[in-house]
Amino acid sequence: MRSCKKLGMIILAAIGFAVPALPCLAAEPIKIDLSNETVGGEPKSLVPVVGFWRIEQDGGKKVLTVDGRQWKEGQSSAGIAEKARALYGERYAEFLDRVQAYAYYPYAVAPKIENFSDGEISVRFEGLSGRIDQGAGILFNLKPNGDYLTVRANCLENNIVLWKFENGKRSSVKWVRNTPTATRQWHDLKVRVKGTKVEGYLDGKLYLEHTLTQPVSGRIGLWSKADSHMYFADYTVAAGGN
Repeated sequence: MRSCKKLGMIILAAIGFAVPALPCLAAEPIKIDLSNETVGGEPKSLVPVVGFWRIEQDGGKKVLTVDGRQWKEGQSSAGIAEKARALYGERYAEFLDRVQAYAYYPYAVAPKIENFSDGEISVRFEGLSGRIDQGAGILFNLKPNGDYLTVRANCLENNIVLWKFENGKRSSVKWVRNTPTATRQWHDLKVRVKGTKVEGYLDGKLYLEHTLTQPVSGRIGLWSKADSHMYFADYTVAAGGN
């Protein structure tokens, strides 16, 4: 069971405030706010690690874009060494080594949420283009050595996959087909974690269920693949209850 103190620490870390210990707080969802971001610039609220990420305007609303049209066998984002040091301190070199192995897969990390282990992560996404892929994923269980998990939907393949990235290799953990995901339409993707159990939802429907060998813990973020050109909005994190 999650203690009140631990729950409060998670929420406070997510919103970026440092205050004395408080009584048990409700697990209010934390939504990453893009309203103060600069259109055309790299996001500040999520740290790009691999790929080309920037803020754009869509119908009067600021959204986060991953632009795989610039992808050429994968490239780390600008200033990656400094970003890695900010995320993982003295272990940044180990993290950098693994990032290079995963350069085919763009991802960005939520810097203020250091350890997500239980609850829900959700995001809205729209596939704009991509000949090889139009992938939108929620990254979680990101370790200092660069290993991570992601649940991703794909507008070209109409499937949801739980991928594991470990020791420089990618492998599919669970694959679910026949999940309608039209291009040029907004969709809702959600991951729910409870202990070792992982659930994946698309547009409110539960498609994917899997039990891991170990509980989830680590950083979280967004994920994509290759030449995917995607919009993301309304990235929300809710801590699990007691």
